[in-house]
Amino acid sequence: MAQQASESIIAELEDAVRDGTSTRRVQTLRRVTDLFLNDGDRLNDEQVKVFDDVLCLLVARVETRARAELSKRLAPRDYAPFEVIQYLAWDDDISVAGEVLTHSSRLSPEALREIASTKGQDHLFAISARENLPEVVTDVIIGRGEDRVIRRLAKNASAQFSDDGYSNIVARAEQDDELVEILGLRLDLPAKLLHDLLARAKATVRARLLAIAPPAVRDDIRQVLDHIAEQEAATPRRNYGIAEEYVKLMKQLNELDDAAVYKFAEAGKFDEVTVALAVLNDMPIVMVERLMLGMRSDLILIPCRSARLNWPTVESILRRRPLPHPLDDATLEVAQRDYRRLSLETAQRTVRFWQLHNRIEKQPAAVG
Repeated sequence: MAQQASESIIAELEDAVRDGTSTRRVQTLRRVTDLFLNDGDRLNDEQVKVFDDVLCLLVARVETRARAELSKRLAPRDYAPFEVIQYLAWDDDISVAGEVLTHSSRLSPEALREIASTKGQDHLFAISARENLPEVVTDVIIGRGEDRVIRRLAKNASAQFSDDGYSNIVARAEQDDELVEILGLRLDLPAKLLHDLLARAKATVRARLLAIAPPAVRDDIRQVLDHIAEQEAATPRRNYGIAEEYVKLMKQLNELDDAAVYKFAEAGKFDEVTVALAVLNDMPIVMVERLMLGMRSDLILIPCRSARLNWPTVESILRRRPLPHPLDDATLEVAQRDYRRLSLETAQRTVRFWQLHNRIEKQPAAVG
């Protein structure tokens, strides 16, 4: 019965392709699709191949709207014709490719990885919501995806991440409060990375994450936050007297420049680096100290840009500052990208805001 139907469809197809109008080709496509969906789960491989050939020939000759309709109808079917699914998945128009990229079980990890490596952000966004995404695909998405893609991927509870993938996505979260919250709620986030994530997070984000976390992860988050608080409380205050005298003398002699700060950083002289950033930005040393000893690399970029430091000097500061764990390459790549984007005007305006905020905090309270 199915064989006879497919033979009559082929005859109709030949007429539609050879002489038919666009409307007739769409009607034929719908009729072939209806026939396949009615009988597809009962067809053998040879019969499915006939439908595959027919649909591929038709889909190449219809407009976007008809291809998108076909994609939506075939995407949920585990027995959908293989070749036409590949054709639809590679379509540049996301209205066509989106449904199969998100839902079709007929796409292999290799095909998904290749599409993720070459197509645009809309295609990555669609792939990010697939169930049981393997590491080979999530690694590519993390490397290429923009913020909305990364957030959607992080929300995908069934997505699988390699060690490098998780490290890279945590590095991306350093400047994305929403991503911190999403990752903090994942049950499969390794303990060390949860610590790194929360250590770099703002206090307001930590509090919000603790408030919204389900019981399954709340205790883990609270334990990590307690450990971070203990580490921060145990950090000894430093005496910058000698370094301050030396750096201020260099300033008077017009020798305090990018090259000088680079030499300090390369030599591991972080008292001098801290004082230099404070002097170059007219900031309190204690304020720069908090930035230097904190986990958030992005905040250090601001006084560095305001002081007109070059990236090699900033990289040396980030790599060698005294932290429990050295920064990984992924975090440094994000920092370099963000440093290029950070304008001198924005950095100096932020420093001025910090200076004003510090003066306000130090003012005595008014007596009522």
